Amino acid sequence: MKQRFKMKDVLPLAYDAMGALEDFAKDSSIEPRHQELIRLRASQINGCAYCVNYHTNNARKLGESEVRLSLVCVWKEAPSIFTEEEQLLLGMSEEVTLIHQNGLSDSLYKKSVAMFGEKKTAQIIMTIIAINVWNRASVALHLQPEIDS
Repeated sequence: MKQRFKMKDVLPLAYDAMGALEDFAKDSSIEPRHQELIRLRASQINGCAYCVNYHTNNARKLGESEVRLSLVCVWKEAPSIFTEEEQLLLGMSEEVTLIHQNGLSDSLYKKSVAMFGEKKTAQIIMTIIAINVWNRASVALHLQPEIDS
C-alpha cells in the first residue's frame, strides 16, 4: 500500500483546523496517559496503523506498561488491569468511534457525567472525535507507521 499525498501539503488550512481540534483535546483536564488510551483504542477500531503506533509510543513515554498497552484491544476481558475510570474511557471510545451502531449509550453517558461531570465528559467526547478525524484522514491517505530504528 503506497502512501498518498500529505493533507498538510494539499490543504494546509484543513490540516491546521484538525490540529486546533487536537490541541483543544490535549489541553483538556483528561490525564495525558488516559488521552493516549482513548486515542489508542479508537485507532485500533479504525484500523489506523500509523496512529496505533504513534499513540502506543506516546503512552510508553508517559510510563504506560507494555502489558497494559497490549491489553487495550481486549480491555473488557481484562477488567483487573484497567481502573473503573479507564474502563469507562475505553467504553466511551468504542461507542463514540462506532457511533453508527448504537450511539453513546445512556448508561455510559450517565456514568461519565456522574464520575467526571459534564465539562470533562464533553472533553472526553471531543478527544474521541479528534482522534477519529485523524484516523480517517490517515487511513484514507495510507499513512504508514514510522518505526524508530
